[in-house]
Amino acid sequence: MKRSLSILTIALLSASICYGKKKISVSRDEVVAEIRKVCDYQLANPWPYEPAQNNDWQRGTFYIGVMATYRTTKEQKYLDQALRWSEETHWAPEDNPAYPANPMTCGQTYLELYFLKKDANMIAGTRQYVDKRMAMGAPGRTEWFYCDALFVAPPTLAELAVATGEKKYLEYMHRMYWDVRDALFDKQEELFYRDKDFFSQKAKNGRKVFWSRGNGWVIAGIPRILSYLPRNDPQRGRYIELLKTLAACIAPAQGADGLWRTSLLDPEEFPDPETSGSSFFCYALAWGINHGILERARYLPVVERAWKGLTGSVDSRGKLGWIQRENKQPGPVAPEESYEYGVGAFLLAGSEVAYLAK
Repeated sequence: MKRSLSILTIALLSASICYGKKKISVSRDEVVAEIRKVCDYQLANPWPYEPAQNNDWQRGTFYIGVMATYRTTKEQKYLDQALRWSEETHWAPEDNPAYPANPMTCGQTYLELYFLKKDANMIAGTRQYVDKRMAMGAPGRTEWFYCDALFVAPPTLAELAVATGEKKYLEYMHRMYWDVRDALFDKQEELFYRDKDFFSQKAKNGRKVFWSRGNGWVIAGIPRILSYLPRNDPQRGRYIELLKTLAACIAPAQGADGLWRTSLLDPEEFPDPETSGSSFFCYALAWGINHGILERARYLPVVERAWKGLTGSVDSRGKLGWIQRENKQPGPVAPEESYEYGVGAFLLAGSEVAYLAK
């Protein structure tokens, strides 16, 4: 990758000595209080989705965050709410022919609940849906043609492999994942295009177009895969290397306020901060530090600034703002914009920052 060092990059390198063994400055109690506040607000003010959207990717991403909140706080009310929602959706994905990976999002929560309750009925619908898609035999770049798919589908497959003991789910995941990677990853910039429509597009400054949340989906999916992928899996190292590569490219694009803009290589085109992509970045970087994959000295300052920027985007009620609406490319953001998938990403970030602060 050929790229000049930014002022932020130089600052990160200069900070490496003092951050070598330092913990994040925020306390665990402060982090937990923040994620409780945000989760409670969203549960009390659910987004008015249509019934068919109750078990699609948007609410599915939020409940991934609810489960992260439960794991962090150990408060029964979050587990109970995840169970209620899963029962409302009949423990089954809603088919989406246009975006066939998206329905697998909900499976991540169904499987986490299965690991706690050991009720096979909780994963029967997910397993049936995945088996149907596998039988179609479509290649990754066709079936999962958009980079968001690398968050919503692969973790479900990794969890299914653990739940069932069947390696076919890992084999399918690897085949699909790396085909998408080969199709959408730009080797020069070391970032992901959202889909093939952006191969030739240029931002206002003439640079290539790389959507912040799109790359957030990708990097945030890797920890969720690695959490269930066997340590002796021959593909494990490839996911770890991709996490390191993306982290090295994403960190220098961080804004002075700790947040990222919707266009990674042209932050001035849409200069306002955006919290869903920023939450995914914060989560993945914090997870990488917590698991000894990313250098603490290099990335802890990035995570610390990101968390400060994210919590600064939460109002007194617990509403998280500055979330870009459903999209597939860089665009404007407003302070009042808030959507459940962004809140789910925030809760994931908080769960890892809380562990950093432990």
